[in-house]
Formats: sequence, structure tokens, C-alpha cells
Amino acid sequence: MRVLHWMDEFELAVCQRFNHYNRRRAVSGFFGWISRLGDGAIWYALMLALPLIHGPQAAWVSLQMAVVGLASLPLYKWLKRRTSRRRPCHRGRPFARTVDPLDEFSFPSGHTMHAVGFAVILVAWLPVWAWLVVPFAVLVAASRLVLALHYPSDVAMGALIGATVAATVLGLVSLL
Repeated sequence: MRVLHWMDEFELAVCQRFNHYNRRRAVSGFFGWISRLGDGAIWYALMLALPLIHGPQAAWVSLQMAVVGLASLPLYKWLKRRTSRRRPCHRGRPFARTVDPLDEFSFPSGHTMHAVGFAVILVAWLPVWAWLVVPFAVLVAASRLVLALHYPSDVAMGALIGATVAATVLGLVSLL
């Protein structure tokens, strides 16, 4: 139990370090904007635009991205309910809050999960997008820490789930 308490305190300290930068208006505005883009609308718009940009065959990529999102969602919701981990910004510490969370609990980061999962699929099929979606996925993950909405382990687990589900989808598709 002592180790868990130490880890929790360590993660809170890391969150405070990241959140320190959120006190600057430009940083706060930038990461707030990135976070809102990561809510999903940008990904859905991209899924719709891919066939228009790359032709009808890109609909297959969009479908796989949608499957990743739909397949990871039940696990995400189950973990949120099961762990009921309070967000760093709700822990009574002096965090600079500029963006309200979409739900009550923090583990895992759904924003990171979707950003990583979608990016893995997109880059696997259309590597030309890597220059845009990989940095965006990293910024989405960083935004969760800077805004004190998630702990580092929430972000890491979100990335792991997203990458694992995406790799599973790619693996299943290769069998077809």
C-alpha cells in the first residue's frame, strides 16, 4: 500500500510540473485548443475526408479507424467505471484549470487512446499523414497532462490501449 501511495504522490508531482506551464495564457490556450480538437470531431472529419482526398479505396482506412474507436470504447468505459480514479485537477491541489473534463474519472485517457489508435491505422495505410497525425497525437497526450486532466499512467495506458486495438485491427485485416 505504501508503494501505491508513493506512486500516486509521484504522479501528482509530475502533473504539477506539467501543469505549471498551463499558467501561461498562450500555453493554456494552445493546449486547450489541442484538447478540444482531440475530443473527436477532427478525427471524424478526417475519416470522412480520406476517401475524398485519396479516392474510394481510402474508405477502407476510414472504416478501420472507426472500428478502432468503437472497439476500444467499451474497454475504456469499463476501466473508467472500475477504477473510478479521481482526476488530478479534482484532488485539491493548486492546479491551473482552463478546460473542464468531459467526465468524472481519469483512468485511462480516452483522448490519448483514440489519438494513438487512429494515428496507428492512418499511418499504417497512408504514411504521408505521419508528419501531421503523429505530432498531433503526441500533443493530445501532452495536453491531458498540461491541463491536469490526467496522470501520466492514464496517458500511458490510453496510448497502450489505442495502439493495441489498432494493431489488432491491422492484424485481423491482414488475414482477410
